[in-house]
Amino acid sequence: MQFTAINIFMNYVITDIETTGGNARREKITEIAIYKFNGNEIVDELTTLVNPERHIPQQIQQLTGITNDMVADAPRFYEIAKRVVEITRDCVFVAHNAAFDYNFIQHEFKALGYEYQREYLCTVKLSRKLMPGLPSYSLGILAEHLGLQIKNRHRAAGDALATVELFKQLLDKHDGDDLADVELSEVLKGINANLDKQTLKKLPECAGVYYFLDDQDLPIYIGKSVNIKKRIYSHFSNKRSVRAIEMKSRIAKIDYEVTGSELIALLYEAAEVKHHMPHYNRLLRRSVFTWGLFAFTDEAGYINLTLKRNSAKSGDAIVLFNNKKEGEKYLHKQIEHYELCQKLCGVYKSDSGCFHQQIGLCHGACIGMESPADYNRRVESLIEQTSIPNNSYFLIDKGRSAAEKAVVKIEHGVYKGFGFAEKNLTGSIEDLHNVIKPYDDNKDVRSILRSFINRKRYEQLIYFNAS
Repeated sequence: MQFTAINIFMNYVITDIETTGGNARREKITEIAIYKFNGNEIVDELTTLVNPERHIPQQIQQLTGITNDMVADAPRFYEIAKRVVEITRDCVFVAHNAAFDYNFIQHEFKALGYEYQREYLCTVKLSRKLMPGLPSYSLGILAEHLGLQIKNRHRAAGDALATVELFKQLLDKHDGDDLADVELSEVLKGINANLDKQTLKKLPECAGVYYFLDDQDLPIYIGKSVNIKKRIYSHFSNKRSVRAIEMKSRIAKIDYEVTGSELIALLYEAAEVKHHMPHYNRLLRRSVFTWGLFAFTDEAGYINLTLKRNSAKSGDAIVLFNNKKEGEKYLHKQIEHYELCQKLCGVYKSDSGCFHQQIGLCHGACIGMESPADYNRRVESLIEQTSIPNNSYFLIDKGRSAAEKAVVKIEHGVYKGFGFAEKNLTGSIEDLHNVIKPYDDNKDVRSILRSFINRKRYEQLIYFNAS
């Protein structure tokens, strides 16, 4: 088997895990296997059961064969964390369905206050590119197709070793210099000759603001995301828009600012777009929030609420949302909380009363049983609740690292700016004032703040006295 020189000297860590379930935010790792592979042979390894510090569901025990008794005396993740960092340092993380394994490991480290980041490759995606036409790309089917034997299926070591053998064959099939380029093939198509593709591979997977610069180092587009790398890849993979393809060809450099907090990313993006006025931001005329809840008064004097797309012609929304589903969830919750009429909120169409009126949950505004004055008082309470409080306070959110917090300053209901402070906020209120970098208050900023404040999408609120 022949490998290119770059593959021989590049180290990969081929990984597999078993878990208590499929959700990385809620579940935990029960077993991990990592094989350090230099493109030719395994040079180091870590294989161990892991005590998840929670019950393993019966169906998971049946699938993996890993029982609660087996992990009772196994090390907890924090006890092997240092070894995981060491064995994977300066290596490309490789796994079958890599996002699953990588996300679980990232969340385990996040719980320890450590940001784990590695470049990673997925052997499912690589197999689809290099071996097209197979009926399935599961590890079992691929092993059968390639004549590979999997010992201890659905155990970390068995599946990881099978992935090592699969990866060897993928390396052999690829005649390019860098196997990562195969997975990035769609992203790399049509890029500017001056753009260093290594920049794309090293993008962070966290919240922040990113900049697309042209050959003169001028920003042509500024965006934000909770995952900078994923969002930029989606830009580069967009073939449906002529403007997206044109913009991609003009990007000679990518820069970014990590914010840690989505709130800070939104506020910073709004300020940077207004300051630089990039060409493609103006063309797109996009809004951060695509849907909004709006109010109008009908001929009978009742305040109606309606959920619709947010645009320049929509007027001022009561509250804004990232998507329609988010708005529907919020509206239904408010209907129940404020005992509002489904019909007057646009969620029930009828020539008579709404469904809630029929079962006694609506006071009858939809059929004139409740006066406009009585009904409108509850709607006005909702609208008042959605306004930015006129107090003076700091919004505290997660920072750029585990050691700090983001701080947003509101004074007498006016946005003053943001900054970053030490995690424990052990200093005085004056220290929080001192970390704030001033930014302008405007309609876009107020929409962002109103959305986050109304839904309590921040970690803490600290009031202060302002002159």
